[in-house]
Amino acid sequence: MTAPLLLVDGHYLLHRAWFGFASRITNRDDIDRTGVFGFTALLRKAQLQHASGFEIFVVFDAEHGSQGRAGLDSDYKAQRPAAEPGLIESLTLVKNALDHSGVRWVEQDGCEADDVIATLTVRARAEGRPVDIMTTDKDFIQLLGDPNVRLLNTGLAQAHRYTTGDHVHPRYGVRPEQWPDLRALMGDPADNIAGIRGVGLRTASRLLTGGRQLESIPRDELRSAWTDVWPQVLRWREMVRLDTKVHLPSGPLTAESAAPLPRAADVLEALSLW
Repeated sequence: MTAPLLLVDGHYLLHRAWFGFASRITNRDDIDRTGVFGFTALLRKAQLQHASGFEIFVVFDAEHGSQGRAGLDSDYKAQRPAAEPGLIESLTLVKNALDHSGVRWVEQDGCEADDVIATLTVRARAEGRPVDIMTTDKDFIQLLGDPNVRLLNTGLAQAHRYTTGDHVHPRYGVRPEQWPDLRALMGDPADNIAGIRGVGLRTASRLLTGGRQLESIPRDELRSAWTDVWPQVLRWREMVRLDTKVHLPSGPLTAESAAPLPRAADVLEALSLW
Protein backbone atom coordinates (compact mmCIF):
# COMPACT_ATOMS: atom_id res chain seq x y z
CA MET A 1 0.00 0.00 0.00
CA THR A 2 1.62 3.28 -1.11
CA ALA A 3 1.16 6.47 0.89
CA PRO A 4 -0.95 9.39 -0.32
CA LEU A 5 1.14 12.36 -1.35
CA LEU A 6 1.36 15.93 -0.04
CA LEU A 7 3.16 18.19 -2.52
CA VAL A 8 4.23 21.50 -0.99
CA ASP A 9 4.74 24.70 -2.97
CA GLY A 10 7.98 25.64 -1.23
CA HIS A 11 8.20 29.33 -2.14
CA TYR A 12 4.57 29.85 -1.13
CA LEU A 13 5.20 28.33 2.29
CA LEU A 14 8.43 30.30 2.80
CA HIS A 15 6.69 33.53 1.83
CA ARG A 16 3.87 32.79 4.25
CA ALA A 17 6.38 32.00 7.00
CA TRP A 18 8.38 35.18 6.39
CA PHE A 19 5.40 37.54 6.38
CA GLY A 20 2.84 35.63 8.43
CA PHE A 21 4.10 36.01 12.00
CA ALA A 22 3.07 38.94 14.19
CA SER A 23 6.66 39.54 15.29
CA ARG A 24 10.10 38.53 14.04
CA ILE A 25 11.65 35.34 15.42
CA THR A 26 15.30 35.82 16.28
CA ASN A 27 17.95 33.58 17.80
CA ARG A 28 20.20 34.18 20.79
CA ASP A 29 22.44 36.43 18.68
CA ASP A 30 19.46 38.47 17.47
CA ILE A 31 19.70 37.00 13.94
CA ASP A 32 16.36 36.76 12.16
CA ARG A 33 15.25 33.13 11.82
CA THR A 34 11.60 33.82 10.99
CA GLY A 35 11.78 32.16 7.57
CA VAL A 36 13.26 28.82 8.56
CA PHE A 37 11.44 28.62 11.89
CA GLY A 38 8.09 29.53 10.36
CA PHE A 39 8.48 27.17 7.40
CA THR A 40 9.40 24.25 9.64
CA ALA A 41 6.62 24.97 12.13
CA LEU A 42 3.94 25.40 9.46
CA LEU A 43 4.96 22.20 7.66
CA ARG A 44 4.87 20.22 10.90
CA LYS A 45 1.43 21.66 11.71
CA ALA A 46 0.17 20.70 8.25
CA GLN A 47 1.38 17.14 8.78
CA LEU A 48 -0.26 16.88 12.19
CA GLN A 49 -3.59 18.30 11.03
CA HIS A 50 -3.88 17.08 7.46
CA ALA A 51 -1.15 14.71 6.31
CA SER A 52 -0.53 11.99 8.86
CA GLY A 53 0.60 8.93 6.92
CA PHE A 54 1.36 10.96 3.77
CA GLU A 55 4.59 11.18 1.86
CA ILE A 56 5.65 14.84 1.98
CA PHE A 57 7.62 16.34 -0.89
CA VAL A 58 8.57 20.01 -1.27
CA VAL A 59 9.11 21.75 -4.61
CA PHE A 60 10.93 25.07 -5.12
CA ASP A 61 11.09 27.39 -8.12
CA ALA A 62 14.42 27.35 -9.94
CA GLU A 63 16.22 30.69 -10.09
CA HIS A 64 15.41 31.25 -13.76
CA GLY A 65 12.39 28.97 -13.93
CA SER A 66 10.02 31.60 -15.32
CA GLN A 67 12.12 32.41 -18.40
CA GLY A 68 10.17 30.04 -20.64
CA ARG A 69 6.86 31.80 -20.00
CA ALA A 70 8.52 35.21 -20.07
CA GLY A 71 9.59 34.32 -23.60
CA LEU A 72 5.91 34.28 -24.55
CA ASP A 73 5.21 37.59 -22.80
CA SER A 74 7.94 39.78 -21.32
CA ASP A 75 5.44 41.19 -18.80
CA TYR A 76 5.10 37.78 -17.10
CA LYS A 77 5.70 38.33 -13.35
CA ALA A 78 7.51 41.57 -14.20
CA GLN A 79 5.53 43.47 -11.57
CA ARG A 80 6.88 41.45 -8.66
CA PRO A 81 9.34 43.30 -6.42
CA ALA A 82 12.74 41.83 -5.63
CA ALA A 83 12.64 39.54 -2.61
CA GLU A 84 13.91 40.86 0.69
CA PRO A 85 17.53 39.77 1.36
CA GLY A 86 16.60 37.88 4.51
CA LEU A 87 13.93 35.94 2.66
CA ILE A 88 16.42 34.73 0.04
CA GLU A 89 18.97 33.82 2.70
CA SER A 90 16.32 31.75 4.48
CA LEU A 91 15.91 29.47 1.46
CA THR A 92 19.19 27.64 2.03
CA LEU A 93 18.38 27.26 5.72
CA VAL A 94 14.96 25.84 4.86
CA LYS A 95 16.51 23.23 2.57
CA ASN A 96 18.96 22.26 5.34
CA ALA A 97 16.03 21.97 7.76
CA LEU A 98 14.18 19.70 5.33
CA ASP A 99 17.24 17.50 4.95
CA HIS A 100 17.57 17.25 8.73
CA SER A 101 13.87 16.37 9.04
CA GLY A 102 14.05 13.68 6.36
CA VAL A 103 11.74 15.52 3.94
CA ARG A 104 12.70 15.23 0.28
CA TRP A 105 12.66 18.30 -1.96
CA VAL A 106 13.59 19.36 -5.48
CA GLU A 107 14.54 22.55 -7.30
CA GLN A 108 14.65 21.56 -10.96
CA ASP A 109 16.89 23.70 -13.18
CA GLY A 110 14.92 25.88 -15.59
CA CYS A 111 11.54 24.97 -14.13
CA GLU A 112 8.86 26.70 -12.14
CA ALA A 113 7.59 24.76 -9.15
CA ASP A 114 4.07 24.73 -10.65
CA ASP A 115 5.15 22.53 -13.56
CA VAL A 116 7.17 20.18 -11.37
CA ILE A 117 4.24 19.79 -8.99
CA ALA A 118 1.89 19.14 -11.92
CA THR A 119 4.24 16.50 -13.29
CA LEU A 120 4.58 14.77 -9.92
CA THR A 121 0.82 14.88 -9.46
CA VAL A 122 0.24 13.09 -12.76
CA ARG A 123 2.91 10.51 -11.93
CA ALA A 124 1.44 9.80 -8.50
CA ARG A 125 -2.10 9.55 -9.84
CA ALA A 126 -0.92 7.06 -12.48
CA GLU A 127 0.10 4.89 -9.52
CA GLY A 128 -3.31 5.33 -7.89
CA ARG A 129 -2.09 7.65 -5.14
CA PRO A 130 -4.31 10.49 -3.85
CA VAL A 131 -2.55 13.86 -4.03
CA ASP A 132 -2.95 17.04 -1.97
CA ILE A 133 -1.15 20.20 -3.09
CA MET A 134 -0.35 22.75 -0.37
CA THR A 135 -0.51 26.13 -2.07
CA THR A 136 -2.59 29.24 -2.68
CA ASP A 137 -1.88 29.26 -6.44
CA LYS A 138 -5.20 28.97 -8.27
CA ASP A 139 -3.55 27.71 -11.46
CA PHE A 140 -3.53 24.26 -9.88
CA ILE A 141 -7.32 24.27 -10.25
CA GLN A 142 -6.75 22.85 -13.74
CA LEU A 143 -5.63 19.58 -12.10
CA LEU A 144 -8.87 19.16 -10.15
CA GLY A 145 -10.70 17.30 -12.90
CA ASP A 146 -9.30 14.27 -11.07
CA PRO A 147 -11.44 13.74 -7.93
CA ASN A 148 -8.42 12.39 -6.06
CA VAL A 149 -6.50 15.66 -6.30
CA ARG A 150 -7.18 18.46 -3.80
CA LEU A 151 -5.69 21.86 -3.02
CA LEU A 152 -4.87 22.60 0.62
CA ASN A 153 -4.64 26.13 2.01
CA THR A 154 -3.91 25.91 5.72
CA GLY A 155 -4.18 29.67 6.06
CA LEU A 156 -7.98 29.44 5.83
CA ALA A 157 -10.50 28.38 8.43
CA GLN A 158 -10.59 24.62 8.94
CA ALA A 159 -13.86 24.10 7.07
CA HIS A 160 -12.58 25.88 3.93
CA ARG A 161 -9.04 24.57 3.60
CA TYR A 162 -9.61 22.08 0.79
CA THR A 163 -10.57 22.91 -2.78
CA THR A 164 -11.79 20.02 -4.93
CA GLY A 165 -13.14 19.70 -8.43
CA ASP A 166 -16.69 19.93 -7.07
CA HIS A 167 -16.02 23.49 -5.90
CA VAL A 168 -14.82 24.84 -9.24
CA HIS A 169 -17.98 25.29 -11.30
CA PRO A 170 -20.08 26.81 -8.49
CA ARG A 171 -17.31 29.34 -7.81
CA TYR A 172 -16.07 30.14 -11.30
CA GLY A 173 -18.66 28.86 -13.77
CA VAL A 174 -16.18 26.61 -15.62
CA ARG A 175 -14.78 23.11 -15.37
CA PRO A 176 -11.26 22.57 -13.98
CA GLU A 177 -9.82 21.83 -17.43
CA GLN A 178 -11.11 25.21 -18.68
CA TRP A 179 -9.08 27.15 -16.13
CA PRO A 180 -6.33 28.24 -18.58
CA ASP A 181 -9.01 29.51 -21.01
CA LEU A 182 -10.71 31.44 -18.20
CA ARG A 183 -7.48 33.04 -17.02
CA ALA A 184 -6.47 33.96 -20.56
CA LEU A 185 -9.74 35.86 -20.97
CA MET A 186 -9.92 37.62 -17.62
CA GLY A 187 -6.23 37.86 -16.73
CA ASP A 188 -4.22 37.04 -13.64
CA PRO A 189 -2.77 39.98 -11.66
CA ALA A 190 -0.54 37.64 -9.63
CA ASP A 191 1.42 36.68 -12.76
CA ASN A 192 0.90 40.01 -14.56
CA ILE A 193 -1.22 38.43 -17.29
CA ALA A 194 -3.40 41.26 -18.52
CA GLY A 195 -6.39 39.43 -20.00
CA ILE A 196 -8.87 41.21 -22.25
CA ARG A 197 -9.70 44.71 -21.08
CA GLY A 198 -13.17 44.80 -19.53
CA VAL A 199 -13.61 41.01 -19.36
CA GLY A 200 -14.19 39.76 -15.84
CA LEU A 201 -15.26 36.45 -14.36
CA ARG A 202 -18.91 36.78 -15.35
CA THR A 203 -18.20 37.49 -19.02
CA ALA A 204 -15.36 34.97 -19.29
CA SER A 205 -17.40 32.13 -17.78
CA ARG A 206 -20.33 32.98 -20.10
CA LEU A 207 -18.05 32.76 -23.14
CA LEU A 208 -16.86 29.34 -21.93
CA THR A 209 -20.32 27.99 -21.13
CA GLY A 210 -20.95 24.34 -21.88
CA GLY A 211 -17.30 23.35 -21.66
CA ARG A 212 -16.10 25.55 -24.54
CA GLN A 213 -12.46 26.33 -25.09
CA LEU A 214 -11.19 29.50 -26.75
CA GLU A 215 -11.33 27.93 -30.21
CA SER A 216 -14.98 26.93 -29.88
CA ILE A 217 -16.41 30.31 -28.82
CA PRO A 218 -18.75 31.43 -31.63
CA ARG A 219 -17.25 34.36 -33.47
CA ASP A 220 -20.47 36.36 -33.23
CA GLU A 221 -20.07 36.38 -29.42
CA LEU A 222 -16.71 38.13 -29.66
CA ARG A 223 -16.38 41.89 -29.94
CA SER A 224 -14.07 43.20 -32.63
CA ALA A 225 -11.73 44.62 -29.98
CA TRP A 226 -11.40 41.14 -28.51
CA THR A 227 -10.60 39.44 -31.81
CA ASP A 228 -7.87 42.02 -32.41
CA VAL A 229 -5.96 40.70 -29.37
CA TRP A 230 -6.92 37.03 -29.82
CA PRO A 231 -3.38 35.83 -30.72
CA GLN A 232 -2.18 37.27 -27.40
CA VAL A 233 -5.08 35.58 -25.57
CA LEU A 234 -3.95 32.24 -26.98
CA ARG A 235 -0.40 32.92 -25.76
CA TRP A 236 -1.69 33.77 -22.31
CA ARG A 237 -3.50 30.45 -22.20
CA GLU A 238 -0.25 28.61 -22.95
CA MET A 239 1.39 30.52 -20.11
CA VAL A 240 -1.31 29.46 -17.66
CA ARG A 241 -1.31 25.81 -18.73
CA LEU A 242 0.79 23.60 -16.47
CA ASP A 243 3.41 21.35 -18.01
CA THR A 244 2.81 17.82 -16.75
CA LYS A 245 5.79 16.33 -18.59
CA VAL A 246 8.77 18.01 -16.96
CA HIS A 247 11.93 15.91 -17.16
CA LEU A 248 12.81 14.97 -13.60
CA PRO A 249 15.41 12.67 -12.06
CA SER A 250 14.12 9.14 -11.84
CA GLY A 251 12.45 8.18 -8.60
CA PRO A 252 12.07 11.54 -6.79
CA LEU A 253 9.10 10.10 -4.89
CA THR A 254 9.39 7.16 -2.51
CA ALA A 255 5.67 6.41 -1.90
CA GLU A 256 6.57 6.00 1.79
CA SER A 257 4.92 7.83 4.66
CA ALA A 258 6.97 10.63 6.19
CA ALA A 259 8.12 10.19 9.76
CA PRO A 260 6.62 12.58 12.31
CA LEU A 261 8.32 15.94 11.77
CA PRO A 262 10.34 17.42 14.64
CA ARG A 263 9.48 20.67 16.37
CA ALA A 264 10.87 23.77 14.69
CA ALA A 265 12.88 24.77 17.76
CA ASP A 266 14.51 21.34 17.88
CA VAL A 267 15.47 21.56 14.19
CA LEU A 268 17.06 24.98 14.62
CA GLU A 269 18.90 23.78 17.69
CA ALA A 270 20.25 20.74 15.86
CA LEU A 271 21.45 22.95 12.97
CA SER A 272 23.08 25.46 15.36
CA LEU A 273 20.72 28.18 14.17
CA TRP A 274 19.20 28.89 17.57
